[in-house]
Amino acid sequence: MAEAKLATDLSGQVAIVTGAGRGLGRKITQFLAAAGARVACVDISQDLAAETVQLVQSAGGTAAAFACDVTDSQRVQGVVDEVVKTWGGLHILVNNAGITRDGMLLRMKDEQWDAVLAINLRGTFLFTRAAARPMLKQQRGRIINIASVSGLMGNPGQANYSASKAGVIGFTRTVARELAGRNITVNAVAPGFIATDMTASLGEEVLERIRKETPLGRLGDPEDVAHAVLFLASEAAAFITGHILVVDGGLSA
Repeated sequence: MAEAKLATDLSGQVAIVTGAGRGLGRKITQFLAAAGARVACVDISQDLAAETVQLVQSAGGTAAAFACDVTDSQRVQGVVDEVVKTWGGLHILVNNAGITRDGMLLRMKDEQWDAVLAINLRGTFLFTRAAARPMLKQQRGRIINIASVSGLMGNPGQANYSASKAGVIGFTRTVARELAGRNITVNAVAPGFIATDMTASLGEEVLERIRKETPLGRLGDPEDVAHAVLFLASEAAAFITGHILVVDGGLSA
């Protein structure tokens, strides 16, 4: 048991979590901070990021808030540079920021497609590219991208979202090969339907159907995803890279 605790001890490490202001990002931030990491909470909303920081600090952890549009290349680089300058390095990156703009293909507007691809895929690319530089210098790093089972199996009404998450999966596997020689692992977590504000908007009728279709008979909790991220960020996952860890209660099995 002592060995298991040691494997997930992130003391002295520095992490960035995008989309940290709510939902999965907030829970992932709390888990990483509880394991000892200092966490940069990145969100488009400074106020939401600050709320997450307050929760972390009230629990005895260390965190700081950064307002950032993940599609803004210059701002993304600036956040990474500031984190490295402030805390002396960067060891973990969690690309969690994402949006949905659902609609059937023939009714989907250009801006719905562009917005989802920009945040979900371009944002993942920009933060990974910026974070890879300090990780290459220190010859160590953990990059965890939040994908989705929609990127594995598709989902009607989500051509844009499914395409963006399939892109994240292909991106993850490619970058894992590029960075492996410097002891940087790159993996993804592919959640199923998780009980967050995003899924609540689907309505109870749809959610009940999803529960019935999920072998484990329930929606996932944000903690289910945060546990998976913590594992991939830890020494317990040191020999895992290019892997897509599906956390969906058996939905895509």
